[in-house]
Amino acid sequence: MILIQGKGVSKGVTKGKLYFFQRPDTTIEKKAAADLEAEKARLADAQAKAMDQLTALAEKCRAEAGDESAVLFETHAMFVEDDDYVETIMDTLEEEQCNAEYAVKAAGEQFAAMFAAMDDAYMQARAADIGDVTQRILNNLMGVAEGGIDSDEPVILAADDLAPSETLQLDKSKILGFITMGGSGNSHTAILARTMGIPAICGAGEALKESYQGRLAYIDGETGKLILDPDELTLAALKDKYEKQMEHKRLLETMKGQEDVTLDGRKMMLYCNIGSPEDVDAVITNDGQGIGLFRSEFLYLAASDYPSEDEQFEAYRKVAAAMNGKRVVIRTLDIGADKQVDYFEMKKEENPAMGVRAIRICLNRPEVFRTQLRALYRASAYGKVAIMFPMITSVWEVRECKRACQKVMAELEAEGIPYNKDTEIGIMIETPSSVFVADALAKEVDFFSVGTNDLTQYTLACDRQANDLGKFFDPHHPAVLRALKMATDAAHAAGIWIGICGELGADISLLPTFLAIGIDELSVSPTSVLPLRAEIRKSIAKTCTLEKLEC
Repeated sequence: MILIQGKGVSKGVTKGKLYFFQRPDTTIEKKAAADLEAEKARLADAQAKAMDQLTALAEKCRAEAGDESAVLFETHAMFVEDDDYVETIMDTLEEEQCNAEYAVKAAGEQFAAMFAAMDDAYMQARAADIGDVTQRILNNLMGVAEGGIDSDEPVILAADDLAPSETLQLDKSKILGFITMGGSGNSHTAILARTMGIPAICGAGEALKESYQGRLAYIDGETGKLILDPDELTLAALKDKYEKQMEHKRLLETMKGQEDVTLDGRKMMLYCNIGSPEDVDAVITNDGQGIGLFRSEFLYLAASDYPSEDEQFEAYRKVAAAMNGKRVVIRTLDIGADKQVDYFEMKKEENPAMGVRAIRICLNRPEVFRTQLRALYRASAYGKVAIMFPMITSVWEVRECKRACQKVMAELEAEGIPYNKDTEIGIMIETPSSVFVADALAKEVDFFSVGTNDLTQYTLACDRQANDLGKFFDPHHPAVLRALKMATDAAHAAGIWIGICGELGADISLLPTFLAIGIDELSVSPTSVLPLRAEIRKSIAKTCTLEKLEC
């Protein structure tokens, strides 16, 4: 038996073959073609495969979300076969006598630049489409697996760690669990695992060896153990734990449709955190009463260029409509720090967590901000959308954001484009400064949402991504909980609601403290909704105390 000990970051027991995430070398160099006809044949195969992929994606979207959602992939398929685009590739191949990869890359860059230079906004947006099509053909030429996993069966995905952009591109239907050598409970891999409701382990270190590729393994996300070739006693314990896990899930199913209210009548809103429109199914399946955090940066991380207004609008509209009148809080662009996007061409920072990130990028790049706000307000006509600004530290930042919103609303009004004039505006409380001036901030907005991951990081001066800080990164620290209480008191004094959208919101051991503090809403991973509802429904709010705020 081989036992690898890490830190459990998403509960559950499962088994499957280990598959090590491979980052393909996608560097493209110009090479002389040894056999030009062979290069043309490779190109034709890659194009045919791209057409098959896009046809399948269009059919999947049409079945799940209607004809409108399938249009993007149908447009991409048209580009694959576009006469001018194909002719440019072939001309480059023949004139340069080069490899197919270089010819496709050169043609893609030429067409993307041509579209980007056009005056019409719609045509400019097609530059991103041609970039996506070009990358798809290149991936097929270079053997890059669609969805990141080259396996016919679901696997336990192993890696050193995964970047946010990498997690977005994974084929989630093929993942049974995660195990990473590094990372932390706040890593994007851990957050994704909790959203999917599958077990995950981080911090396994060098004991996790690529030579274990393809071996059958068992993963226990509660204890942080990965086990290969378990002995009979261990195997029996794992099976027993799995059965109990399934029984617990069956019991939780009885919570669906129940109200989120304590025994003494205190109501709490239970919302969900999501990272893309595809996560809405999990919200509905787990009976989430709204979406308290829609991480809009997924659009930027998954793209090769700035997503257009129409692309963003479609994503936001899809989520708002699917939630059928329930509140959908969409956080504006939150990149920087651990979420880097190449085409933003950000300067390298010694301490990016303290640098130009989140709302600072938006206020420094008003056109990027304006594009997103237009998409958000347009989507507000299709559901109960709320807009939330991250990384706020000062009142002037909020006022600048509100001025930007007013300008966008005036534009849409002049253009006759429908939007909801009463769209709620909120901010994230995730810095000590926002806590200290929460009374002034509360007068400017409709709600607060506390990002406990960053609030803990900045309050305790602990890097949230560092796996070796251990007990020093303590979200239960009295300073963090007192900050929650200060923000809550300020919110309620101003007559606005306050929630938690950080990972701490799902910590059942802190539910009595949240009730005592007066938190109105918890936004958590979809699979945490029913366990929290069960606890809320057997709690008595008036007996909850603030003892955890004591040192």
